[in-house]
Amino acid sequence: MSKHDDEHSSPSTLQPMVIIFGFILALATVVSLIMANPAGEDTAPVVAKVAENIKPVAAVEVAAASTAHVEKSGEEVVKAVCSMCHATGLMNAPKIGDKAQWGPRIAQGYETLVQHAEAGIRTMPARGGNPDLTDAEIAGAVANMANQAGANFDPAKLVKK
Repeated sequence: MSKHDDEHSSPSTLQPMVIIFGFILALATVVSLIMANPAGEDTAPVVAKVAENIKPVAAVEVAAASTAHVEKSGEEVVKAVCSMCHATGLMNAPKIGDKAQWGPRIAQGYETLVQHAEAGIRTMPARGGNPDLTDAEIAGAVANMANQAGANFDPAKLVKK
């Protein structure tokens, strides 16, 4: 570890210091209010205001367990997930409807394209980055995009190994 690394606090050591500083600041505010009020007047409204000012800005709530998965059509999956890259060609994704880009891929066969979509290939993440997609939804999305570029894939006929 270099001398330069030693001079700077890491995020893991900064967070407790920020919390401690916030606590000290809140405590100092309450003490100054008490000292400014030696006659013992009601300080509850001021203390309540201080508490309001130092409360967390957000709260984390854990969502309830999801209900049963509703199967989406290939078109719905393409619109919700795939189009982010495939509509624009982002990260060299073949654009939807571009026969020149999809031609060599279509030639690999439907099963191969579905396997690539499930496992990920090159810059495309597995399942298009959505682990909640079912195999049938992925197969439907692949068929939808490839068919717009001239393929004739039927997701109902895909034989899984």
